[in-house]
Amino acid sequence: MKHIKPIISWISALWISRIFITSLSYKFTGAPETVHIFSTIGKWLSETIYEPLGSLFTNYGAYITGTGELIASIILLAPAALWLLHKAKLTPEAKRPSFHALGGILSAAIMGGAIMFHLITPLGIEVLHNGQSDGGSLFYAGIIIAILGLIMFNINGRTIIPKFE
Repeated sequence: MKHIKPIISWISALWISRIFITSLSYKFTGAPETVHIFSTIGKWLSETIYEPLGSLFTNYGAYITGTGELIASIILLAPAALWLLHKAKLTPEAKRPSFHALGGILSAAIMGGAIMFHLITPLGIEVLHNGQSDGGSLFYAGIIIAILGLIMFNINGRTIIPKFE
């Protein structure tokens, strides 16, 4: 059992980071799908909560979300880089569980927000853009990432919250 937790943690970290990193080009380049998603949510925020908030979300939501996903990916992958630096005797040994607990809960929080927006805004579970459906793939990927992030936090959380277990 001692070796299962790190394996689950690394598989989760690699999968989450892969999804987050491959989506960055969409979030930072104004891809039509991304513009549609954040404009739909921004319009809803403007109409239901506060117009300036909706405008900010429309204009900057993709950048903020992408930055959060990049930070989460860096935290999740940092133990590998720190391990290499430790092997080269350049840094002390890093504690992988702490990084994976923090990266896991951050990933779950980001995807929790995405799931919420899919469920409560006109965006919906199945994103429709220019007559094309994503078949719910963004929503379901968000659920999987949120679950994996919570699992990572659960199996590694005792390193950042002493009596967590």
